[in-house]
Amino acid sequence: MAQRWLWMLVPWRGFWNPRSKAPGQEEERHVKANDRDYNERFSYADNHIKTAKYTFYTFLPINLFEQFQRFANAYFLVLLILQLIPEISSLSWFTTIVPLVLVLTITAVKDATDDYFRHKSDQQVNTRQSQVLIKGKIQNEKWMNVRVGDIIKLENNQFVSADVLLLSSSEPYGLCYIETAELDGETNLKVRQALTVTSDLGTDVAKLTDFNGEVVCEPPNNKLDKFIGTLYWMDNKYPLDNEKMLLRGCMLRNTEWCFGMVIFAGLQTKLMQNCGRTKFKRTSIDRLMNTLVLWIFGFLICMGIILAIGNTIWEQRVGRNFWAYLLWDELLSSAVFSGFLTFWSYIIILNTVVPISLYVSVEVLRLGHSYFINWDRKMYYSRKDTPAEARTTTLNEELGQVEFIFSDKTGTLTQNIMVFSKCSINGNTYGDVYDEFGHKVDITEKTPCVDFSFNPLMDRKFRFHDSSLVEAIKLEEPLVQEFFRLLALCHTVMPEERSEVELVYQAQSPDEGALVTAARNFGFVFRARTPETITLYEMGQPVTYQLLAILDFNNVRKRMSVIVRNPKGQLKLYSKGADTIIFDRLDPANEELMYTTSEHLNEFAGEGLRTLALAYKDLDEDMFDEWMKKLLFASAALENREERLGALYEEIEQGLMLLGATAIEDKLQEGVPETISCLTLANIKIWVLTGDKLETAMNIGYSCNMLRDDMNEVFIISGHTMLEVQQELKNAKERIMGPSRERFSSSQDVGKADMYASDSVFEETIIAEYALIINGHSLAHALEADLEQILLDVACLCKTVICCRVTPLQKAQVVELVKRHKRAVTLAIGDGANDVSMIKTAHIGVGISGQEGMQAVLASDYSFAQFRYLQRLLLVHGRWSYHRMCNFLCYFFYKNFAFTLVHFWFGFLCGFSAQTVYDQWFITLFNIVYTSLPVLAMGVFDQDVNEQYSLRYPNLYRPGQLNLLFNKRKFFTCTLQGVCTSFVLFFIPYGAFLCAVRDDGSHISDQQSFAVTIATSLVIVVSVQIGLDTNYWTAVNHFFIWGSLAVYFAILFAMNSDGIFRIFPSQFPFVGTARNTLNQKGVWLVILLTTVVCIMPVMAMRFLKTDLHPTQTDKVRLLQQATRRQGPQEQNLRRVRRTSSRRSAYAFAHQQGYGELITSGKNMKVHTSSTSAFPGSSPVRTHSSGNWIENMLKKRGAVEAEETTDSGVTEHTRADEGNENSLETLYMH
Repeated sequence: MAQRWLWMLVPWRGFWNPRSKAPGQEEERHVKANDRDYNERFSYADNHIKTAKYTFYTFLPINLFEQFQRFANAYFLVLLILQLIPEISSLSWFTTIVPLVLVLTITAVKDATDDYFRHKSDQQVNTRQSQVLIKGKIQNEKWMNVRVGDIIKLENNQFVSADVLLLSSSEPYGLCYIETAELDGETNLKVRQALTVTSDLGTDVAKLTDFNGEVVCEPPNNKLDKFIGTLYWMDNKYPLDNEKMLLRGCMLRNTEWCFGMVIFAGLQTKLMQNCGRTKFKRTSIDRLMNTLVLWIFGFLICMGIILAIGNTIWEQRVGRNFWAYLLWDELLSSAVFSGFLTFWSYIIILNTVVPISLYVSVEVLRLGHSYFINWDRKMYYSRKDTPAEARTTTLNEELGQVEFIFSDKTGTLTQNIMVFSKCSINGNTYGDVYDEFGHKVDITEKTPCVDFSFNPLMDRKFRFHDSSLVEAIKLEEPLVQEFFRLLALCHTVMPEERSEVELVYQAQSPDEGALVTAARNFGFVFRARTPETITLYEMGQPVTYQLLAILDFNNVRKRMSVIVRNPKGQLKLYSKGADTIIFDRLDPANEELMYTTSEHLNEFAGEGLRTLALAYKDLDEDMFDEWMKKLLFASAALENREERLGALYEEIEQGLMLLGATAIEDKLQEGVPETISCLTLANIKIWVLTGDKLETAMNIGYSCNMLRDDMNEVFIISGHTMLEVQQELKNAKERIMGPSRERFSSSQDVGKADMYASDSVFEETIIAEYALIINGHSLAHALEADLEQILLDVACLCKTVICCRVTPLQKAQVVELVKRHKRAVTLAIGDGANDVSMIKTAHIGVGISGQEGMQAVLASDYSFAQFRYLQRLLLVHGRWSYHRMCNFLCYFFYKNFAFTLVHFWFGFLCGFSAQTVYDQWFITLFNIVYTSLPVLAMGVFDQDVNEQYSLRYPNLYRPGQLNLLFNKRKFFTCTLQGVCTSFVLFFIPYGAFLCAVRDDGSHISDQQSFAVTIATSLVIVVSVQIGLDTNYWTAVNHFFIWGSLAVYFAILFAMNSDGIFRIFPSQFPFVGTARNTLNQKGVWLVILLTTVVCIMPVMAMRFLKTDLHPTQTDKVRLLQQATRRQGPQEQNLRRVRRTSSRRSAYAFAHQQGYGELITSGKNMKVHTSSTSAFPGSSPVRTHSSGNWIENMLKKRGAVEAEETTDSGVTEHTRADEGNENSLETLYMH
């Protein structure tokens, strides 16, 4: 019972569940199929997910407990208690309880709203339907009711609800295909295979019900690529590995059905183990405010002690003369005790130096900034009807301080769509569009597409714009037909014919899918395959080729070939791969064509396209028979089999005839290169963390201009041991620090280079540009405690960092590494469940609502549909939010010090009696009525420069990264201004009223008239000050500032009127004070003099600072004002062109294929009606290397081209530069 109550109270703490054992307590897991009673003895977690923090009954106590953990709220609660003690209370209790209740209510409503959406998300996941085998029947159950040991049925295109052991499937040999996009971001299909002994269970419910196998396996962990276990069944043991498991978050593809046994459920699944804890995120300004509040509290204590000591001395020397006239108790006749009570009285009076309205106002500002993000039409994606959404209201100003962005690749930078863009066939390029004058035309959405209506089996989503290629196909040009015939035959794609005209390809990689789809649209339709044959529809006619061998792809070969026999009996070898690999194996007669094709490849690669060379060879029958004998012998070898097969493949792939090349666009999201370029100019470092292969990640790096040919060096860390990784990192650091070491050696202090290596200032002195690319297995070693510092040093010295083949947990560890060692704000952005962990770990998490589900969005702080919106989120909304919040805080502290410290000065003239200068109603209303709305208007609407200039000058973002607008120095400056203002506010009226008289000669300086004069001066001074602080005036600003002044005078005269005195005589006893005071010319002269003395020094200082030492913001603001006076001019951003000439070959992005699986026939369904075109033929089993050895690309050094980025302007220029160039020269230099 106690456990349940504790679980209900703290359900969110680290995903803890009383029904689950701590990870350290479970050494191994025992799961018996179809036996819930047995499995429940171990108290395994169920499949219920709970991320919400509160329930209906626990919301109020837990939320209040959390809120009073904030120092300020607890502080004001103590003040409220003190104000209820009559002996020390000099103010009424309502001056504190009203704002305190307001703060608690607003925060509670916000927290309740956030938790409501968490409940909805949990409900949506937990109530998904799953088919569970219960008591011999398959029943529909909610996901949350699935238990460990249950046998569940999955159907095609369904998500896997838990981590299950595959038992049987609809495919031959217990195979099934899954898509793991939610786990690692990859959309290519992966194969899983059941044990032979369980695959025989099939779909027989009776057999499945009788299945009572027991699985003994590893405890819950976060390793996605590893599983160790054993199945005990029918007195036999069967080893289990990761290839037998279907993990939660995977989707079943190209498989009609499968059955599985639940091993891990709910929060113990590998996906949830990788998600990490939901952490409470606070901004750096929040943390600074907590420190400042403590300082202010200490300052308040000091003032209280000074005034208490003054009261004790005054009572002993002066006050004792009046004790006889005061009706005090005996206890109060002690001067020391009087000082003690005075201390607490002044603590209450001076408490407004830390006003609780500050926290109310901060919450209101953040809410307003969040709505601006939600309402921004320029961040609305109309194609999916997806607006930007601020899912939290506490991090907006942090968006203006980001230094590191950690981005996923697939679905974040790219659309995860491969498009057949261009090709080169026999020296002719296809894919470009020309006008009637022969000029190349840019392809847009409005460019007409080629008509493929001649092909009834076309893919209607395929788009191509060059009609000359279709004409060549229709004219039956042999080499063009051979080109597409190769694309239709040389692959490992599996076809799925859902209807007569609906043909779906399940490809191992999206590259292969794009090429086969292109061949399909151009009339060479891949229709079916068996282990022995491939059937094409060539221009509508069925043609069956005998498949003799598949020379499969691996990372060493970088190419794939097939050997087929066509219906005419001719033997053909078709090969595709990296251009450098194919060119080395060409027949010498292809030399001229090779040079032409190479030029085309350079052109394609310069546009960021992924290129691939195609070639073929006519084989001699006798030579092939001899080669086949060698192949069969090598396939049966027990030693060096891989090397022997590789040598045979190399032998037959010589003397190839070049056909041409393909160019595939790994379609980036719109505006990605421009966004990355702009963010880089804002001094934001972008690291790509992806689960994709090294080559794929590099291709995207070149496409996005993150990697360029003119970089000094690209370091690839791919060591397999800690020593190898350490040495590679040290070598990279030495290469980068080389020039720096030479500079230091000249001053005989070489050691300083190492000492400064991790310094951010030193990092900026590295002029050369380097890139770091590190593989997942190397990163695992580099993240160890001994190497993490050198990894961070090298990474921060590089302009670009790409981590590939990383797990979700490694993504979070990289983010945590930067958070822990760098005093910088981090942002993580992704679109899949594999990004959730880093999104939760970073200071700010951004989710993209893409093609991989909504998990990233649900875990994020902000979400939108396109990566390009990140530029606007940071450079516009983030910078504005930071600017507004800093100005708001500076003004708020200034205002309250000026308001509160008047009591301190007055204490020296009132016998330290804790008498207030102002009346209690003015103290209550000053922060929540008289001055609240103007500062809120400034905090919500203010802009130092408009959005166009914020985007055009990205280096305006720099002050936020350096925390220049609000820090401890700024705090001391604004509080000092407040102290000086309070001094002037008190002593100028005091000095003026010492000998002042009214117009009729009577004395003017009664205490209430003095209070009205100071209060009026204060309201006017702070109103003028906020006018000076406001950069962007709106109707709301005018209304609030002038309206607040009007409200002040209206309330002042009302509280001193005869009417309110008759209603509340004890509360408003001073009738006519305001009228009698403010009708004197001398009073208004004092108010004017006080205002001028307070404001003029501030104006003079700001003028001199702007004129003599202008900031970049000052320069841009002057430029904006000058441009506005000249009238609006059209602004355009220059499109960032891809300048890479690197050949981003398709073969580099591929992985070892399904060649052996296809030729073995294990993945083929048996059709009794199908006949082979070659009855006597038999499949040849080929083997390829199973070792994945990452390719070390040659490091290329290039002379660094000096880039002139004068204030971040060169990347973004106006289309109309006529008059503005002179203005920029005038204001920017």
